[in-house]
Amino acid sequence: MLEVRLLAAACLAVLVVGGPALAAKPKAVPLPTPVLLAPAAPEAEGFDSARLARLTAAMHDAVDNKKVAGIQTMLVRHGRVVQFDTYGQSSIAAGTPLTSDSIFRMYSQTKPTIGVAMMILYEQGKWRLEDPVKKFIPELANLKVFGGLDKNGQPILEDMKHEPTMRELVTHTAGFGYGLANDNYVDQQFQAQKIFASNGLPELASKVATIPLRYQPGTRWSYSIAVDLQGYIIEKLSGMKLSEFMAKNLWGPLGMKDTGFYVPPEKASRLSGVYFLAPQTSQLIELNSSMPNVQDFTKVPPIESGGGGSVGTSADYARFCQMILNGGELGGVRVLSPSSIAMIGTDLLEPTVMGDPDRPRFFSFGGDALGFGVDFAVVKQPLQLGTFQGKGSIWWGGAAGTWFWIDPTNDLFFLGMIQRFGGSMTGNDGISVQSQTLVYQALTNPSK
Repeated sequence: MLEVRLLAAACLAVLVVGGPALAAKPKAVPLPTPVLLAPAAPEAEGFDSARLARLTAAMHDAVDNKKVAGIQTMLVRHGRVVQFDTYGQSSIAAGTPLTSDSIFRMYSQTKPTIGVAMMILYEQGKWRLEDPVKKFIPELANLKVFGGLDKNGQPILEDMKHEPTMRELVTHTAGFGYGLANDNYVDQQFQAQKIFASNGLPELASKVATIPLRYQPGTRWSYSIAVDLQGYIIEKLSGMKLSEFMAKNLWGPLGMKDTGFYVPPEKASRLSGVYFLAPQTSQLIELNSSMPNVQDFTKVPPIESGGGGSVGTSADYARFCQMILNGGELGGVRVLSPSSIAMIGTDLLEPTVMGDPDRPRFFSFGGDALGFGVDFAVVKQPLQLGTFQGKGSIWWGGAAGTWFWIDPTNDLFFLGMIQRFGGSMTGNDGISVQSQTLVYQALTNPSK
């Protein structure tokens, strides 16, 4: 989805007058564990309790230092919960605490669940990696590629060297734009056409068909609308709405009872507040749906965005992660075969793929260290990347600060949940990277 919905612009009026101050220092709250994932003492699963306390302290510091309003973390190894902690507030203005069953806006953390849905259809023989995307979305045939602007400021359009393939679609190498930036013609067209205000996925695809690609297919990893297009393909191949397919084949079977594309009225009080970090003042500003471009997740959306439209709880996403670690099965329910799980976590990028020079945050995709599978990032050489994660770990995150990784080498996963735009919470200096170091420095019995 259009990650931040241009929140910087939307919040300017709020930023000039400031926002509410943080309430008094909140207290840590003990939390229940999700069903099927029983608690365990850290030492029983290979962790040092004293060292693991550094993780909890650092996460609490993010709240105490007013970087976030509230934070929830979960660490699971061998199917047992080693750490599950919630700290801080859901709404500073209302004074409501974050709770164990708080519902979070997942934004792009939706994408990996769509990758699993795509693999469900792959197992049914509905698509192959080398199929052209136009086989499933004919309106995307004969796209043009943006080649710059002429002297009159008009776009130069070039022919594609080949039609985008499904391999390229599931790895963000098909060349599509997204509308996340203002500094290039393609993204400007996404914004001008209000792609994410489309009335359904067919209209979204039709609009995308009128916009040139940013790059030649298969040449660069470039974050894109690809997963929303996958959502449309799921609808076409299944004959169901995206939400219906997800409920029948993933959310329902896994018991992800609070996951969906909006929060129904009976659960609305559990939806966490969402914040913007003012760049000028580093102050947290609580957003609400009356502000321009801020999505109201308590209402049925105009499109069900596979790229960034879902909401859910830590307990729900934990079941999804554990299913991946289990090779496609959870609680006696099989979602995918072990072979499909292996494919999800395999680097599918062609050796010649380069990063996006306009997006240095993602520049390391491609090459020996960091690859990309079916809607998951894939860690190939962890120490080269500066992480202690096991080789073959897969991960992603969302625009409001949620993040996770799944480490099959060490049979563990980690979830981090915040609700805050702005700043670099997921960059090299962000809290998600900090959490990786703090988890693994406490893992005294790693897998060999």
